[in-house]
Amino acid sequence: MPITYPYTQYGGIWNATSQSQAKGAGTWPVPPAPHLYAWGANNLGQLGLGNITSYSSPKQVGSLSNWSKVSNGVGFSSVIKTDGTLWSWGYNGQGQLGLGNLTNYSSPKQVGALTNWLQVSAGYIHVAAIKTNNTLWTWGFNTFGCLGLGNTTLYSSPKQVGSLTNWLTVSAGLYTVLATKTDGTLWSWGWNIYGQLGLGNTTNYSSPKQIGLLTTWSSISCMGGFAIALKTNGTLWTWGRNTSGELGLNNVNYYSSPMQVGSLTNWSSAFSGVTFSEAIKTNGTLWTWGANVYGVLGLGNITYYSSPKQVGVLTNWSKVSPGKYNSSAIKTDGTLWSWGQNNNGQLGLGNTTNYSSPKQVGTLTTWLTVAGCYGNFVLGIATT
Repeated sequence: MPITYPYTQYGGIWNATSQSQAKGAGTWPVPPAPHLYAWGANNLGQLGLGNITSYSSPKQVGSLSNWSKVSNGVGFSSVIKTDGTLWSWGYNGQGQLGLGNLTNYSSPKQVGALTNWLQVSAGYIHVAAIKTNNTLWTWGFNTFGCLGLGNTTLYSSPKQVGSLTNWLTVSAGLYTVLATKTDGTLWSWGWNIYGQLGLGNTTNYSSPKQIGLLTTWSSISCMGGFAIALKTNGTLWTWGRNTSGELGLNNVNYYSSPMQVGSLTNWSSAFSGVTFSEAIKTNGTLWTWGANVYGVLGLGNITYYSSPKQVGVLTNWSKVSPGKYNSSAIKTDGTLWSWGQNNNGQLGLGNTTNYSSPKQVGTLTTWLTVAGCYGNFVLGIATT
């Protein structure tokens, strides 16, 4: 029978076809190569293809095969390779590329020379990232103190937030940043006009502030003027702006502190779009709610919903990533699907037609991750 052993740098498992290919015996097979693909709007070079031409189907970014994690802001991208280096490209008017200047680039440029970047999150026009030593770094736009540095100064290269070494996850949003620590606490800073910092007020803060006293937070997402988070017990929580029911609380009231969405304990991942939310349960079902402009909820209509609605009946959804008015998702079989607005070809379907229900992007079954953004473009990683 096939022998399996992990190629952890590629985030997957390689199946050996014979006993001689097992670890420690003979030559290992060549692992699959993770290539980076981009599609959609490209007026600022945000696709990283060396031009400003928009594409309505996935185009490979260069020939390298060591891409690992990707995050997109408004007209720019930040990506980590498997060697721990950080790369960026696109719009750089606020220094959000981290390159020490304000120059736009249409192809990948390395941010410094370090090889210890672990996680990156591109906000609207600022970026937050965590290194392997669990230190937190930010750069770019800072008018509302969203860099967490205790000031409102713009920085075009990475600056460390404090001196702590216990940051675990981070999400940069609309002039805000939220992050969890290794002790399970939740922190926020930046713009707070809608109460999106979850601190019980609408005051802006330029340095990290703890949200409550709980130590059970596991993940956070804050693309729009609201936040969505999971606890270790599988419960789902939201707060901030709620004009279109994006908090999932069956109303349109704003909340400045975390509110539980229903009473279920089987949520596995959750993400905020600009005016809508998406989440996957442990049973592999996909749920959406909020504004449904261009059919971005994937429900086959353009009706707004203020509580979670299931997208179809399938139970094989693995990952989902919201954009401005479009969504992209990966199934457990490695296929990629998209829906919503498509004016710049951001659905990757080879056209500019809007769709209100999921449509498969090409025929590849090796998609590993996908990232939408505030802008109308998408980046994804697939093995070939």
